[in-house]
Amino acid sequence: MTDVQTAGRPATVISTDATVPEARFDAVVVGAGFAGMYMLHRLRQQGLSVLVLDGATDVGGTWYWNRYPGARCDVPSMEYSYSWSEELQQEWQWSEVMSPQPEILAYAQHVADRFDLRRDIRFATTVRAAHFDESTDTWVIATDAGDRLRATYCIMATGALSASNTPDLPGLDRFGGELLHTGRWPKAPVALDRRVGVIGTGSSGVQAIPVIAEQAEHLFVLQRTPVFTFPANNKPLRPDVQSAYKDHYDEVRRRQRHSPNGFSGWSPVKVAPKQSTAGPRPARPELRTLSPEQRHQAWEQYGFRVFDRFRDVYKDMEANELACELYRDHVRSVVRDPDVAERLLPKDYPLGCKRQVLDSGYYETFNRPNVTLVDLRDEALVEITETGVRTTKRHIELDVLVLATGFDAMTGALDRIDIRGRGGVTLKEHWAAGPRTYLGLQVAGFPNLFTVTGPGSPSVLSNVIVAIEQHVEWIDDCIGELRRDGLRTIETTPDAEEAWGRHVTEVAQDTMYVAPGCSSWYLGANIPGKPRVFMPYVGGLGRYRARCDEIVANGYEGFVLR
Repeated sequence: MTDVQTAGRPATVISTDATVPEARFDAVVVGAGFAGMYMLHRLRQQGLSVLVLDGATDVGGTWYWNRYPGARCDVPSMEYSYSWSEELQQEWQWSEVMSPQPEILAYAQHVADRFDLRRDIRFATTVRAAHFDESTDTWVIATDAGDRLRATYCIMATGALSASNTPDLPGLDRFGGELLHTGRWPKAPVALDRRVGVIGTGSSGVQAIPVIAEQAEHLFVLQRTPVFTFPANNKPLRPDVQSAYKDHYDEVRRRQRHSPNGFSGWSPVKVAPKQSTAGPRPARPELRTLSPEQRHQAWEQYGFRVFDRFRDVYKDMEANELACELYRDHVRSVVRDPDVAERLLPKDYPLGCKRQVLDSGYYETFNRPNVTLVDLRDEALVEITETGVRTTKRHIELDVLVLATGFDAMTGALDRIDIRGRGGVTLKEHWAAGPRTYLGLQVAGFPNLFTVTGPGSPSVLSNVIVAIEQHVEWIDDCIGELRRDGLRTIETTPDAEEAWGRHVTEVAQDTMYVAPGCSSWYLGANIPGKPRVFMPYVGGLGRYRARCDEIVANGYEGFVLR
C-alpha cells in the first residue's frame, strides 16, 4: 500500500495487493468534454475497450460546468463544432453567430446520443490517482468511488480551462449568503434580484456582469485588474449563412486545419475577384508613423479593427501604447462618469498580453444606476464577512457573492490527480519548475500517457475544437501503429521534451504575451506559487500540425517505442 500527498491532501490509495478486484481496459480516458468524447469515438473504431471517467453527471466538459449568466463561446458557431461527421455537420442547426452555453451543451449531448457514447462513460466519478506499473507496462487508475482500473493507455482529456480557481480570501468560508463560482455554476436557477457582488473582470466576469446587472437589485463589481475587451457583435445566425457554410464545409475545414488559429477566414459573402496587379503586396503601415490626428481618423474609420491594420501594434511597445490610448479614449466616450471610466482603463500591461475578451455591453453596464464599480487597487479587499465584503474604505452588504476568478489553466486539472510515472516520480515533481512536454502530447518518464491539448500545444491560443481534433487523431493513429507493430509503449525522450520546451519559449519571446508588465494565466500568474512559464504554443496551429506530421513521418522522432 502507498499513501502520497497530492494538492495538499492525502491522495487515494492504490492498492498493490493482487487480490484486489480491478477492471481492465485498453484505454482509460479522463474527461467527457469535446476531447474525451471524440477520443472515445476514435478508439472504438479501432475495436478497443475504452472507459471514460468524468466528475460531472453528463457530457460537455467546460460547457457543463460554466452555466453562469451570459456564458457563450467566443468562436463562431459554424466553426466551433466537430468536423469528423458529415451527417452531424449537416443536421445540427445553430441559432446565433456565437452560441450561448445551453446550446453548446445541447450540441454535446446530441453528439453523445447520436454516437451512443454514454454507455462507455462513467459519470460522477473523479480520478484521484494514475500510477504506471513498470512490471506490466500498464496504468493503474483509482477513483473517488473506490474503483481500481487497469489500462494500457491513459489519456488525459481534462481540458485546459476546467480546474476552477477559488482564491484564498480571508473569511470566505464565513460568508452567510449564496457563494457561487462562474466555473462551477449550479444547475438550479439562482435568484439574482438581490444585492450581488462579482469578484473578477476576466472573460467570465465580462460576460456575466451585464446580464447580472439586468436582474440585480444592486450589483457591485469588485475589479482587481481592468481588462481590454472587444465587442462580440453577436446576433442571430441567418439561415442562408448557415446553409452556405454547410455547402462549403470541406473548404472551411481545410482552411481551419492549416490556419494559425483554427479560424477559416472563409465568408459566405460573394466577392468579385480582384484584378491582379504587378509587384508585391504593399506592407501594412505602422501606427507610430501616424500623427495623433491620423490615429484618431484611423479609429473613426476602422474601430477595433485598427489594431490589426498596423503591423507594429503587437510587436512594438511604443506602437502598442499608442493603440492602448486609442482604446482608452473609446472607453472614456462610452462610460459617462469620468472617474469610473478612468478606473476601468487598463494601463499597466500591453494590448495583446492576455486572452482576448469579447463583451456585449460591458462598459455600458457601468452607466446603470444599480451598478457600482469597486476598484480594489484603491480600496483593497480586507476580508469576506458573514454579510458581505469589507474593504479598506467600507463594508458592502451582499446577498450573493460570485467568484469570476477563472481557472488554474493548462495544468490545474492534471495537478489535482496523483499521476506517477517511471520510478514513482510524480507529474507535480516533474513539473516543479513549470510544465514540460513534447508537443503537448507526452511527458518524459510517463509511457503511454497522453495529454490532449496539453501545455506546449496551441490549445487555448486557437479554436480549441480544431486543436482537439488534431490531437485526438494523432493519438489514435499512434495507438493504431503501436498495436499493428506489436509494440507495448511509446515515451518521449528527455532531450526531445527539453528541445520542444526551448522552442515554445523562443517563439513567444517577440510577442506581447511575455512583454514587460504582462501577467496572465498563460504564464500561471493568477495562481500563487505557480511557476511563471509561458504554457501554450504561439507558433500557430497550422505550423504545429505540420511539425507533428513530420515527426511521425520521421519514425516518431523524439519518441522511444518499445
